[in-house]
Amino acid sequence: MNLHKTLATVSGMTMLSRVTGLLRELLIARAFGASAYTDAFFVAFRIPNLLRRLFAEGAFSQAFVPILAEYRNQKGNEPTKQLVDHVATILTWALLATCALGIIAAPAIVYFIATGLKSDADAFASSVTMTRIMFPYIGFMSFVALAGGILNTWREFRVPAFTPVLLNLSFIAASLFAAPHLSQPVYALAGAVFVGGVLQLAFQLPALRKISMLPRISFNPKAALKDEGVRRVLKQMVPATFAVSVAQISLIINTNIASHLENGSVSWLSYADRLMEFPTALLGVALGTILLPSLAKAHADADKDEYSSLLDWGLRLTFLLALPSAVGLATLSEPLTATLFHYGKFDQESVAMTGRALIAYGVGLIGLILVKILAPGFYAKQDIKTPVKIAILVLIATQLMNLVFVPWIAHAGLALSIGLGACINAIFLYWGLRRRGIYVANKGWLLFLVRLAGALLLLAGVALWTAGQFDWLALQAHPLWRVGALTAVLLACGITYFGALLAMGFRFSDFKRTSS
Repeated sequence: MNLHKTLATVSGMTMLSRVTGLLRELLIARAFGASAYTDAFFVAFRIPNLLRRLFAEGAFSQAFVPILAEYRNQKGNEPTKQLVDHVATILTWALLATCALGIIAAPAIVYFIATGLKSDADAFASSVTMTRIMFPYIGFMSFVALAGGILNTWREFRVPAFTPVLLNLSFIAASLFAAPHLSQPVYALAGAVFVGGVLQLAFQLPALRKISMLPRISFNPKAALKDEGVRRVLKQMVPATFAVSVAQISLIINTNIASHLENGSVSWLSYADRLMEFPTALLGVALGTILLPSLAKAHADADKDEYSSLLDWGLRLTFLLALPSAVGLATLSEPLTATLFHYGKFDQESVAMTGRALIAYGVGLIGLILVKILAPGFYAKQDIKTPVKIAILVLIATQLMNLVFVPWIAHAGLALSIGLGACINAIFLYWGLRRRGIYVANKGWLLFLVRLAGALLLLAGVALWTAGQFDWLALQAHPLWRVGALTAVLLACGITYFGALLAMGFRFSDFKRTSS
Protein backbone atom coordinates (compact mmCIF):
# COMPACT_ATOMS: atom_id res chain seq x y z
CA MET A 1 0.00 0.00 0.00
CA ASN A 2 1.32 3.43 -0.95
CA LEU A 3 1.03 5.34 2.32
CA HIS A 4 1.68 8.71 0.69
CA LYS A 5 -1.14 8.16 -1.80
CA THR A 6 -3.40 6.87 0.96
CA LEU A 7 -2.60 9.91 3.10
CA ALA A 8 -3.42 12.19 0.18
CA THR A 9 -6.76 10.40 -0.30
CA VAL A 10 -7.71 10.55 3.38
CA SER A 11 -6.53 14.16 3.65
CA GLY A 12 -8.55 15.06 0.57
CA MET A 13 -11.70 13.59 2.07
CA THR A 14 -10.89 15.24 5.37
CA MET A 15 -10.37 18.56 3.57
CA LEU A 16 -13.86 18.23 2.11
CA SER A 17 -15.17 17.56 5.60
CA ARG A 18 -13.38 20.60 7.03
CA VAL A 19 -14.45 22.89 4.18
CA THR A 20 -18.09 21.95 4.70
CA GLY A 21 -17.46 22.25 8.44
CA LEU A 22 -16.22 25.80 7.96
CA LEU A 23 -19.25 26.59 5.84
CA ARG A 24 -21.47 25.27 8.60
CA GLU A 25 -19.65 27.40 11.20
CA LEU A 26 -19.90 30.45 8.94
CA LEU A 27 -23.66 29.98 8.67
CA ILE A 28 -23.99 29.41 12.41
CA ALA A 29 -21.86 32.48 13.18
CA ARG A 30 -23.84 34.63 10.76
CA ALA A 31 -27.24 33.46 12.01
CA PHE A 32 -26.56 33.20 15.74
CA GLY A 33 -23.30 35.07 16.47
CA ALA A 34 -21.75 34.48 19.91
CA SER A 35 -24.39 34.70 22.64
CA ALA A 36 -25.76 32.86 25.66
CA TYR A 37 -27.86 30.67 23.36
CA THR A 38 -24.97 29.70 21.10
CA ASP A 39 -23.00 28.97 24.27
CA ALA A 40 -25.93 26.77 25.33
CA PHE A 41 -25.79 24.88 22.03
CA PHE A 42 -22.02 24.42 22.07
CA VAL A 43 -22.20 23.18 25.67
CA ALA A 44 -24.98 20.74 24.76
CA PHE A 45 -23.14 19.56 21.63
CA ARG A 46 -19.94 19.14 23.61
CA ILE A 47 -21.54 16.49 25.83
CA PRO A 48 -22.23 13.85 23.12
CA ASN A 49 -19.01 14.93 21.42
CA LEU A 50 -17.07 14.24 24.60
CA LEU A 51 -18.65 10.81 24.89
CA ARG A 52 -18.00 10.17 21.20
CA ARG A 53 -14.33 10.94 21.63
CA LEU A 54 -14.20 9.01 24.88
CA PHE A 55 -15.93 5.79 23.86
CA ALA A 56 -16.17 5.77 20.08
CA GLU A 57 -13.14 7.37 18.41
CA GLY A 58 -11.04 7.20 21.57
CA ALA A 59 -10.99 4.20 23.87
CA PHE A 60 -12.97 1.85 21.64
CA SER A 61 -10.92 2.41 18.47
CA GLN A 62 -7.61 2.22 20.32
CA ALA A 63 -8.58 -1.07 21.94
CA PHE A 64 -10.48 -2.63 19.02
CA VAL A 65 -8.39 -1.90 15.90
CA PRO A 66 -5.10 -3.59 17.00
CA ILE A 67 -6.96 -6.72 18.14
CA LEU A 68 -9.08 -6.75 14.97
CA ALA A 69 -5.91 -6.46 12.86
CA GLU A 70 -4.35 -9.33 14.81
CA TYR A 71 -7.42 -11.53 14.18
CA ARG A 72 -7.48 -10.73 10.48
CA ASN A 73 -3.74 -11.29 9.97
CA GLN A 74 -3.43 -14.42 12.09
CA LYS A 75 -6.84 -16.15 12.34
CA GLY A 76 -8.66 -15.45 9.09
CA ASN A 77 -12.08 -14.10 8.13
CA GLU A 78 -14.46 -16.39 10.02
CA PRO A 79 -13.08 -15.76 13.55
CA THR A 80 -12.73 -12.07 12.65
CA LYS A 81 -16.39 -11.84 11.60
CA GLN A 82 -17.41 -13.58 14.82
CA LEU A 83 -15.42 -11.03 16.82
CA VAL A 84 -17.11 -8.18 14.95
CA ASP A 85 -20.57 -9.63 15.63
CA HIS A 86 -19.91 -10.09 19.34
CA VAL A 87 -18.34 -6.66 19.79
CA ALA A 88 -21.28 -5.04 17.98
CA THR A 89 -23.72 -6.88 20.23
CA ILE A 90 -22.06 -5.67 23.43
CA LEU A 91 -21.81 -2.16 21.98
CA THR A 92 -25.52 -2.09 21.11
CA TRP A 93 -26.81 -2.95 24.57
CA ALA A 94 -24.29 -0.73 26.36
CA LEU A 95 -25.21 2.25 24.19
CA LEU A 96 -28.95 1.78 24.63
CA ALA A 97 -28.47 2.00 28.39
CA THR A 98 -26.07 4.96 28.10
CA CYS A 99 -28.39 6.99 25.84
CA ALA A 100 -31.44 6.36 28.05
CA LEU A 101 -29.52 7.40 31.15
CA GLY A 102 -28.12 10.48 29.42
CA ILE A 103 -31.55 11.71 28.32
CA ILE A 104 -32.96 11.27 31.83
CA ALA A 105 -29.99 12.89 33.58
CA ALA A 106 -29.53 15.76 31.09
CA PRO A 107 -30.07 18.60 33.66
CA ALA A 108 -27.41 17.22 35.99
CA ILE A 109 -25.00 16.63 33.11
CA VAL A 110 -25.36 20.18 31.75
CA TYR A 111 -24.92 21.63 35.23
CA PHE A 112 -21.75 19.57 35.70
CA ILE A 113 -20.31 20.58 32.32
CA ALA A 114 -21.12 24.32 32.51
CA THR A 115 -22.25 25.57 35.91
CA GLY A 116 -22.01 29.14 34.63
CA LEU A 117 -25.10 28.62 32.44
CA LYS A 118 -27.23 28.26 35.60
CA SER A 119 -27.18 32.05 35.95
CA ASP A 120 -29.28 32.31 32.77
CA ALA A 121 -32.35 30.12 33.29
CA ASP A 122 -33.48 30.25 29.64
CA ALA A 123 -30.04 29.36 28.29
CA PHE A 124 -29.70 26.52 30.81
CA ALA A 125 -33.14 25.11 29.91
CA SER A 126 -32.31 25.33 26.21
CA SER A 127 -29.03 23.49 26.76
CA VAL A 128 -30.86 20.70 28.63
CA THR A 129 -33.42 20.34 25.83
CA MET A 130 -30.74 20.25 23.14
CA THR A 131 -28.71 17.72 25.13
CA ARG A 132 -31.71 15.38 25.17
CA ILE A 133 -32.23 15.80 21.44
CA MET A 134 -28.58 15.13 20.65
CA PHE A 135 -27.71 12.40 23.15
CA PRO A 136 -28.54 9.50 20.75
CA TYR A 137 -25.72 10.89 18.58
CA ILE A 138 -23.25 9.05 20.81
CA GLY A 139 -24.95 5.78 19.88
CA PHE A 140 -24.84 6.47 16.15
CA MET A 141 -21.22 7.61 16.28
CA SER A 142 -20.07 4.61 18.29
CA PHE A 143 -21.31 2.37 15.49
CA VAL A 144 -19.68 4.71 12.97
CA ALA A 145 -16.41 4.20 14.88
CA LEU A 146 -16.91 0.42 14.81
CA ALA A 147 -17.54 0.52 11.07
CA GLY A 148 -14.60 2.87 10.52
CA GLY A 149 -12.24 0.63 12.48
CA ILE A 150 -13.27 -2.38 10.39
CA LEU A 151 -12.99 -0.52 7.08
CA ASN A 152 -9.60 0.97 7.97
CA THR A 153 -8.29 -2.48 8.89
CA TRP A 154 -9.38 -3.60 5.41
CA ARG A 155 -7.49 -0.54 4.06
CA GLU A 156 -10.72 1.16 2.94
CA PHE A 157 -10.06 4.68 4.20
CA ARG A 158 -12.21 6.75 1.86
CA VAL A 159 -15.65 5.95 3.22
CA PRO A 160 -14.82 6.67 6.91
CA ALA A 161 -12.96 9.84 5.90
CA PHE A 162 -15.93 11.15 3.89
CA THR A 163 -18.55 10.29 6.53
CA PRO A 164 -18.21 13.52 8.63
CA VAL A 165 -19.25 15.55 5.59
CA LEU A 166 -22.80 14.29 6.11
CA LEU A 167 -23.03 15.88 9.56
CA ASN A 168 -21.86 19.19 8.12
CA LEU A 169 -24.44 19.01 5.33
CA SER A 170 -27.11 18.33 7.94
CA PHE A 171 -26.01 21.46 9.84
CA ILE A 172 -26.00 23.56 6.68
CA ALA A 173 -29.52 22.44 5.72
CA ALA A 174 -30.80 23.09 9.25
CA SER A 175 -29.26 26.59 9.36
CA LEU A 176 -30.66 27.58 5.98
CA PHE A 177 -34.08 25.92 5.93
CA ALA A 178 -35.16 24.85 9.43
CA ALA A 179 -33.89 27.57 11.78
CA PRO A 180 -35.91 30.48 10.29
CA HIS A 181 -39.18 28.61 10.94
CA LEU A 182 -38.61 27.75 14.64
CA SER A 183 -39.59 29.90 17.61
CA GLN A 184 -36.16 29.04 19.07
CA PRO A 185 -33.96 28.80 15.95
CA VAL A 186 -30.96 27.28 17.73
CA TYR A 187 -32.96 24.06 18.24
CA ALA A 188 -32.55 23.41 14.51
CA LEU A 189 -28.86 22.78 15.16
CA ALA A 190 -29.66 20.12 17.75
CA GLY A 191 -31.94 18.37 15.28
CA ALA A 192 -29.17 18.52 12.69
CA VAL A 193 -26.85 16.58 15.01
CA PHE A 194 -29.41 13.77 15.39
CA VAL A 195 -30.06 13.57 11.63
CA GLY A 196 -26.34 13.78 10.88
CA GLY A 197 -25.64 10.80 13.14
CA VAL A 198 -28.24 8.69 11.33
CA LEU A 199 -26.84 9.65 7.92
CA GLN A 200 -23.24 8.85 8.88
CA LEU A 201 -24.13 5.40 10.12
CA ALA A 202 -26.33 4.59 7.11
CA PHE A 203 -23.57 5.68 4.70
CA GLN A 204 -21.07 3.11 6.02
CA LEU A 205 -23.36 0.07 5.98
CA PRO A 206 -23.01 -0.71 2.23
CA ALA A 207 -19.20 -0.62 2.53
CA LEU A 208 -19.34 -3.12 5.41
CA ARG A 209 -21.65 -5.37 3.43
CA LYS A 210 -19.24 -5.25 0.48
CA ILE A 211 -16.41 -6.76 2.54
CA SER A 212 -18.82 -9.19 4.28
CA MET A 213 -18.31 -7.58 7.67
CA LEU A 214 -21.77 -6.14 8.34
CA PRO A 215 -22.34 -7.02 12.03
CA ARG A 216 -25.18 -9.25 13.22
CA ILE A 217 -26.63 -8.04 16.52
CA SER A 218 -27.61 -10.73 19.02
CA PHE A 219 -30.28 -10.46 21.72
CA ASN A 220 -27.98 -12.45 24.02
CA PRO A 221 -25.13 -10.17 25.19
CA LYS A 222 -24.05 -12.76 27.79
CA ALA A 223 -23.00 -15.14 25.02
CA ALA A 224 -21.02 -12.36 23.31
CA LEU A 225 -19.22 -11.63 26.58
CA LYS A 226 -17.83 -15.18 26.59
CA ASP A 227 -15.81 -14.45 23.44
CA GLU A 228 -12.12 -14.24 24.36
CA GLY A 229 -11.58 -11.47 21.80
CA VAL A 230 -14.40 -9.38 23.27
CA ARG A 231 -12.94 -9.77 26.75
CA ARG A 232 -9.56 -8.64 25.42
CA VAL A 233 -11.13 -5.57 23.82
CA LEU A 234 -12.95 -4.72 27.05
CA LYS A 235 -9.80 -5.27 29.07
CA GLN A 236 -7.90 -2.90 26.79
CA MET A 237 -10.76 -0.40 26.89
CA VAL A 238 -10.42 0.13 30.66
CA PRO A 239 -7.01 1.85 30.50
CA ALA A 240 -7.88 3.33 27.08
CA THR A 241 -11.02 4.90 28.51
CA PHE A 242 -9.00 6.33 31.35
CA ALA A 243 -6.36 7.66 28.96
CA VAL A 244 -8.89 9.41 26.74
CA SER A 245 -11.02 10.50 29.70
CA VAL A 246 -8.11 12.41 31.18
CA ALA A 247 -8.02 14.65 28.11
CA GLN A 248 -11.80 14.96 28.12
CA ILE A 249 -11.84 15.78 31.84
CA SER A 250 -9.48 18.63 31.05
CA LEU A 251 -11.85 19.77 28.29
CA ILE A 252 -14.83 19.59 30.66
CA ILE A 253 -12.99 21.67 33.24
CA ASN A 254 -12.06 24.21 30.57
CA THR A 255 -15.66 24.41 29.34
CA ASN A 256 -16.83 24.99 32.88
CA ILE A 257 -14.26 27.73 33.38
CA ALA A 258 -15.25 29.35 30.06
CA SER A 259 -18.92 29.32 31.08
CA HIS A 260 -17.98 31.60 34.01
CA LEU A 261 -16.15 34.09 31.79
CA GLU A 262 -17.67 36.74 29.55
CA ASN A 263 -20.74 35.71 27.52
CA GLY A 264 -19.54 34.32 24.22
CA SER A 265 -16.35 32.75 25.60
CA VAL A 266 -17.47 29.19 24.91
CA SER A 267 -18.45 30.19 21.37
CA TRP A 268 -15.18 32.04 20.68
CA LEU A 269 -13.24 28.95 21.71
CA SER A 270 -15.48 26.75 19.55
CA TYR A 271 -14.99 28.92 16.45
CA ALA A 272 -11.21 28.98 17.00
CA ASP A 273 -11.24 25.24 17.59
CA ARG A 274 -12.95 24.78 14.22
CA LEU A 275 -10.07 26.58 12.47
CA MET A 276 -7.48 24.71 14.52
CA GLU A 277 -9.10 21.41 13.54
CA PHE A 278 -8.21 22.04 9.90
CA PRO A 279 -4.52 21.12 10.24
CA THR A 280 -5.07 18.65 13.09
CA ALA A 281 -7.59 16.70 11.02
CA LEU A 282 -5.87 17.00 7.65
CA LEU A 283 -2.58 15.80 9.08
CA GLY A 284 -2.92 14.44 12.61
CA VAL A 285 -6.18 12.53 12.25
CA ALA A 286 -5.40 11.39 8.70
CA LEU A 287 -1.92 10.17 9.61
CA GLY A 288 -3.10 8.53 12.81
CA THR A 289 -5.88 6.77 10.90
CA ILE A 290 -3.58 5.15 8.35
CA LEU A 291 -0.67 4.56 10.76
CA LEU A 292 -2.55 2.54 13.39
CA PRO A 293 -3.51 -0.42 11.11
CA SER A 294 -0.05 -0.38 9.48
CA LEU A 295 1.70 -0.29 12.85
CA ALA A 296 -0.59 -3.04 14.17
CA LYS A 297 0.35 -5.23 11.19
CA ALA A 298 4.07 -4.53 11.66
CA HIS A 299 3.71 -5.49 15.32
CA ALA A 300 1.83 -8.69 14.44
CA ASP A 301 4.63 -9.52 11.96
CA ALA A 302 7.30 -8.71 14.61
CA ASP A 303 8.95 -6.29 12.14
CA LYS A 304 10.65 -3.78 14.45
CA ASP A 305 12.43 -1.92 11.65
CA GLU A 306 9.19 -1.37 9.74
CA TYR A 307 7.49 -0.21 12.92
CA SER A 308 10.18 2.39 13.66
CA SER A 309 10.38 3.48 10.04
CA LEU A 310 6.62 4.11 9.90
CA LEU A 311 6.84 6.34 12.97
CA ASP A 312 9.80 8.24 11.52
CA TRP A 313 7.89 8.88 8.29
CA GLY A 314 4.91 10.16 10.25
CA LEU A 315 7.04 12.46 12.40
CA ARG A 316 8.83 14.02 9.43
CA LEU A 317 5.58 14.72 7.63
CA THR A 318 4.15 16.21 10.82
CA PHE A 319 7.00 18.68 11.23
CA LEU A 320 6.99 19.49 7.53
CA LEU A 321 3.28 20.40 7.45
CA ALA A 322 2.24 21.16 11.05
CA LEU A 323 4.84 23.82 11.79
CA PRO A 324 3.86 26.07 8.83
CA SER A 325 0.22 25.58 9.84
CA ALA A 326 1.06 26.78 13.35
CA VAL A 327 2.87 29.82 11.96
CA GLY A 328 -0.13 30.53 9.73
CA LEU A 329 -2.63 30.37 12.61
CA ALA A 330 -0.49 32.70 14.72
CA THR A 331 0.30 35.29 12.04
CA LEU A 332 -3.00 35.23 10.13
CA SER A 333 -5.48 34.93 13.00
CA GLU A 334 -7.38 38.13 12.15
CA PRO A 335 -7.52 37.58 8.35
CA LEU A 336 -8.74 34.00 8.83
CA THR A 337 -11.33 34.83 11.48
CA ALA A 338 -12.64 37.94 9.74
CA THR A 339 -12.89 36.34 6.29
CA LEU A 340 -14.67 33.24 7.52
CA PHE A 341 -16.90 34.50 10.33
CA HIS A 342 -17.22 38.31 10.30
CA TYR A 343 -20.78 38.46 8.95
CA GLY A 344 -24.26 39.05 10.38
CA LYS A 345 -24.27 38.84 14.17
CA PHE A 346 -20.57 37.92 14.38
CA ASP A 347 -19.21 41.36 15.27
CA GLN A 348 -15.78 43.01 15.52
CA GLU A 349 -15.33 42.00 19.16
CA SER A 350 -15.98 38.37 18.27
CA VAL A 351 -13.32 38.58 15.55
CA ALA A 352 -10.78 39.88 18.06
CA MET A 353 -11.67 37.36 20.78
CA THR A 354 -11.73 34.36 18.41
CA GLY A 355 -8.42 35.55 16.93
CA ARG A 356 -6.79 35.57 20.38
CA ALA A 357 -7.90 31.99 20.99
CA LEU A 358 -6.62 31.00 17.54
CA ILE A 359 -3.16 32.43 18.26
CA ALA A 360 -3.08 30.51 21.54
CA TYR A 361 -4.04 27.27 19.80
CA GLY A 362 -1.34 27.88 17.18
CA VAL A 363 1.36 27.89 19.88
CA GLY A 364 0.55 24.29 20.79
CA LEU A 365 -0.57 22.99 17.38
CA ILE A 366 2.55 20.90 16.82
CA GLY A 367 1.93 19.10 20.13
CA LEU A 368 -1.73 18.47 19.32
CA ILE A 369 -0.76 16.79 16.04
CA LEU A 370 2.31 14.94 17.32
CA VAL A 371 0.21 13.21 19.99
CA LYS A 372 -1.95 11.70 17.23
CA ILE A 373 1.20 10.28 15.59
CA LEU A 374 3.09 9.12 18.68
CA ALA A 375 0.22 7.60 20.67
CA PRO A 376 -0.50 4.92 18.01
CA GLY A 377 3.09 3.80 18.57
CA PHE A 378 1.89 2.49 21.94
CA TYR A 379 -1.67 1.53 20.97
CA ALA A 380 -0.58 -0.72 18.09
CA LYS A 381 1.48 -2.70 20.60
CA GLN A 382 -1.62 -2.89 22.83
CA ASP A 383 0.21 -0.79 25.45
CA ILE A 384 -2.33 1.71 26.72
CA LYS A 385 -1.09 2.04 30.30
CA THR A 386 1.87 4.22 29.33
CA PRO A 387 -0.25 6.90 27.60
CA VAL A 388 -2.57 6.82 30.65
CA LYS A 389 0.25 7.69 33.03
CA ILE A 390 1.41 10.48 30.73
CA ALA A 391 -2.15 11.80 30.32
CA ILE A 392 -2.56 12.13 34.10
CA LEU A 393 0.56 14.28 34.30
CA VAL A 394 -0.69 16.37 31.39
CA LEU A 395 -4.07 16.91 33.08
CA ILE A 396 -2.37 18.24 36.20
CA ALA A 397 -0.03 20.43 34.17
CA THR A 398 -2.87 21.83 32.04
CA GLN A 399 -4.93 22.89 35.04
CA LEU A 400 -1.91 24.43 36.75
CA MET A 401 -1.31 26.45 33.58
CA ASN A 402 -4.97 27.53 33.63
CA LEU A 403 -4.36 29.08 37.06
CA VAL A 404 -1.68 31.26 35.45
CA PHE A 405 -3.07 31.96 31.98
CA VAL A 406 -6.84 32.46 32.51
CA PRO A 407 -6.51 35.46 34.88
CA TRP A 408 -4.04 36.93 32.38
CA ILE A 409 -5.66 36.35 28.96
CA ALA A 410 -9.14 34.95 29.87
CA HIS A 411 -10.57 32.43 27.36
CA ALA A 412 -7.38 32.45 25.26
CA GLY A 413 -5.57 31.13 28.33
CA LEU A 414 -7.68 27.98 28.16
CA ALA A 415 -6.62 27.41 24.54
CA LEU A 416 -2.97 28.07 25.41
CA SER A 417 -3.07 25.58 28.29
CA ILE A 418 -4.52 22.87 26.03
CA GLY A 419 -1.84 23.44 23.38
CA LEU A 420 1.09 23.51 25.78
CA GLY A 421 -0.32 20.48 27.59
CA ALA A 422 -0.37 18.62 24.28
CA CYS A 423 3.30 19.58 23.73
CA ILE A 424 4.17 18.12 27.13
CA ASN A 425 2.21 15.00 26.22
CA ALA A 426 4.09 14.63 22.93
CA ILE A 427 7.48 15.05 24.62
CA PHE A 428 6.79 12.28 27.12
CA LEU A 429 5.36 9.95 24.44
CA TYR A 430 8.43 10.52 22.28
CA TRP A 431 10.76 9.92 25.21
CA GLY A 432 8.92 6.69 26.07
CA LEU A 433 9.17 5.36 22.52
CA ARG A 434 12.89 6.18 22.32
CA ARG A 435 13.71 4.81 25.77
CA ARG A 436 12.11 1.45 24.99
CA GLY A 437 13.77 1.20 21.60
CA ILE A 438 10.40 1.18 19.82
CA TYR A 439 11.39 4.21 17.75
CA VAL A 440 14.91 4.78 16.45
CA ALA A 441 15.30 8.00 14.47
CA ASN A 442 16.60 7.70 10.93
CA LYS A 443 19.58 9.77 9.81
CA GLY A 444 19.30 13.36 8.64
CA TRP A 445 17.05 14.90 11.28
CA LEU A 446 19.38 17.79 12.21
CA LEU A 447 19.75 19.03 8.63
CA PHE A 448 16.01 18.51 8.11
CA LEU A 449 15.15 20.76 11.08
CA VAL A 450 17.68 23.45 10.18
CA ARG A 451 16.27 23.75 6.65
CA LEU A 452 12.76 23.74 8.03
CA ALA A 453 13.56 26.58 10.45
CA GLY A 454 14.84 28.75 7.59
CA ALA A 455 11.70 28.18 5.53
CA LEU A 456 9.47 28.92 8.54
CA LEU A 457 11.19 32.26 9.19
CA LEU A 458 10.60 33.30 5.58
CA LEU A 459 6.99 32.14 5.84
CA ALA A 460 6.33 34.20 8.99
CA GLY A 461 7.79 37.32 7.41
CA VAL A 462 5.75 37.01 4.22
CA ALA A 463 2.56 36.24 6.18
CA LEU A 464 2.90 39.29 8.42
CA TRP A 465 3.82 41.65 5.58
CA THR A 466 1.16 40.55 3.09
CA ALA A 467 -1.61 40.41 5.72
CA GLY A 468 -0.67 43.90 6.88
CA GLN A 469 -1.56 45.33 3.48
CA PHE A 470 -5.31 44.92 4.09
CA ASP A 471 -7.89 46.24 6.56
CA TRP A 472 -9.67 42.94 7.16
CA LEU A 473 -12.51 44.37 9.25
CA ALA A 474 -13.28 47.18 6.83
CA LEU A 475 -13.50 44.65 4.01
CA GLN A 476 -16.69 43.27 5.60
CA ALA A 477 -18.62 45.37 3.09
CA HIS A 478 -16.78 43.61 0.23
CA PRO A 479 -16.74 39.88 1.14
CA LEU A 480 -15.55 38.70 -2.27
CA TRP A 481 -12.62 41.11 -2.16
CA ARG A 482 -11.79 39.84 1.33
CA VAL A 483 -11.88 36.22 0.20
CA GLY A 484 -9.67 37.13 -2.75
CA ALA A 485 -7.21 38.96 -0.49
CA LEU A 486 -6.96 35.99 1.90
CA THR A 487 -6.47 33.62 -1.03
CA ALA A 488 -3.64 35.82 -2.35
CA VAL A 489 -1.98 35.92 1.09
CA LEU A 490 -2.21 32.14 1.49
CA LEU A 491 -0.83 31.58 -2.01
CA ALA A 492 2.09 33.89 -1.29
CA CYS A 493 2.78 32.02 1.96
CA GLY A 494 2.56 28.61 0.29
CA ILE A 495 4.83 29.59 -2.60
CA THR A 496 7.36 31.09 -0.18
CA TYR A 497 7.46 28.08 2.14
CA PHE A 498 7.55 25.28 -0.40
CA GLY A 499 9.77 27.31 -2.74
CA ALA A 500 12.29 27.75 0.08
CA LEU A 501 12.18 24.03 0.84
CA LEU A 502 12.80 23.16 -2.81
CA ALA A 503 15.69 25.64 -2.97
CA MET A 504 17.23 23.99 0.11
CA GLY A 505 17.07 20.50 -1.38
CA PHE A 506 13.71 19.09 -0.27
CA ARG A 507 12.06 16.79 -2.80
CA PHE A 508 8.55 15.32 -2.88
CA SER A 509 9.96 11.84 -3.52
CA ASP A 510 11.81 11.94 -0.18
CA PHE A 511 8.50 11.49 1.65
CA LYS A 512 7.07 8.62 -0.37
CA ARG A 513 6.34 5.55 1.71
CA THR A 514 4.85 2.12 1.12
CA SER A 515 3.52 -0.47 3.55
CA SER A 516 2.65 -4.10 2.97
